[in-house]
Amino acid sequence: MKITFLGTGTSQGIPIIGSDHPVCLSENPKDKRLRVSILVEWDDFTFVVDCGPDFRQQMLRANVSKIDGIIFTHEHADHTMGLDDIRPFFFRQGDIDLYAHQRVFKALEKRFDYIFATENKYPGVPSVTKNEVKNEPFLAGNLNVVPIDGLHYKLQVFGYRFHKFAYLTDMKTIADSEIEKLQNLDVLVVNALRIKPHISHFNLEEALDFIARVKPKRAYLTHISHLLGFHDDVQQILPKNVFLAYDNLQITI
Repeated sequence: MKITFLGTGTSQGIPIIGSDHPVCLSENPKDKRLRVSILVEWDDFTFVVDCGPDFRQQMLRANVSKIDGIIFTHEHADHTMGLDDIRPFFFRQGDIDLYAHQRVFKALEKRFDYIFATENKYPGVPSVTKNEVKNEPFLAGNLNVVPIDGLHYKLQVFGYRFHKFAYLTDMKTIADSEIEKLQNLDVLVVNALRIKPHISHFNLEEALDFIARVKPKRAYLTHISHLLGFHDDVQQILPKNVFLAYDNLQITI
């Protein structure tokens, strides 16, 4: 299984438009972060988790020519607003499989009503197949994917486990019963927004405490804001098995 970090930034990305914060002015490529998303590839299958406003750029940068589906964590704009850019995939492949909580589909149907229309569709509009995700394993390609239920402040969100790999973003609270699903991981990815506490995201301390509890072989931090600091500086203070993810990073499991 190969994981590509398509984006590792928070909702505004880094740099933030018009910001003179030192991290936003950094020339280190690892400090430049598109909105958070990953590409997961195994056998002949290719899935994307979330498609934010940078989806088109991410697909071009990663040279992706085929996707077997998009799996959504939740409905916030930085995780969904690239949906229209599935058109090139639709033109080649036909209907694109989407996997999401029923509530997320309702939000997508409101924002992208023309995609979900069942009659009088505008020519060139993509079509999708809805696959409702509940808090139970589901089949993606030939793999059982295990949802991990959590809260993003008061909003329900899903993380996902793909065999020995798990991806959790926009998490603040996770029940003990859900944490049990994360045992014996090779790689855990979890959000770490900044140093100071935040109402709806793990900060760095909370993310590291969570990693210490789950005990994966390796862990990567994502959904990072400029307030976490410079990539190289933060990496120096992390435990030896914890790494700051960055855009274009690829790992193999």
